[in-house]
Amino acid sequence: MALPKLNTPTHKLVLPSTGDEITFRPFLVKEQKLLLMAQQNDNENEIVDNVVQIINNCTGLDTSNLPVFDVEYLFLKIRAKSVGDIVQLSVKCPDDEETFADVTVDLDEVGVQIDESHSNIINITDDIKMIMKYPQMTDIKLNNVNTTETESVFEILKKCILEVHNGDEIINSIDMKPEEISEFIDSLNTQQFESIMQFFNTMPKVRHIVEVTNPKTKVTGEVLLEGLQSFLE
Repeated sequence: MALPKLNTPTHKLVLPSTGDEITFRPFLVKEQKLLLMAQQNDNENEIVDNVVQIINNCTGLDTSNLPVFDVEYLFLKIRAKSVGDIVQLSVKCPDDEETFADVTVDLDEVGVQIDESHSNIINITDDIKMIMKYPQMTDIKLNNVNTTETESVFEILKKCILEVHNGDEIINSIDMKPEEISEFIDSLNTQQFESIMQFFNTMPKVRHIVEVTNPKTKVTGEVLLEGLQSFLE
């Protein structure tokens, strides 16, 4: 006699980057195993792999082309519908930067924050401008291996260049050789480079502020939770 098939409820949410509505299902036991592996693992690449696999399973989406903040948002919302909205986290108290305290976070209150000054158009000179795209999870993963933090920044930057406009001429990233991109970036002055970094500093991010009281000093302060790993129990 065959075992009965279980019906799994579905839910809907809106992708922050596009406004498209998608359907997802909660975790099943097989995804819960992946989640536990992600929570117990210090290897960032394996965490990324597990999170991406969970989202792919629960949505049927190909997350390879989604911005990082979409993937993080999707994961948190799927997690909320799967094992509950409330997570218990341990955070470092801001007053002494060494004591940890437990806080409770409602995932329904966590969202993608967008800086009003943000733009993906960067004016390098009066004639030259860059059109940027958001980093994807694969970009983050590829730059976690055997690279310094500085090297990772430059590699991700290069991957996020969509177009370079020189007057009326538009050069698409697919037509740029890697060495040409490196040479172009190396030729920027400090102010021009800072204007590019402003794109990354202000781009949409999964962020949430929690209030925490230091159990030793009794001082209350605020802690910014940013990025997926901040919300893994």
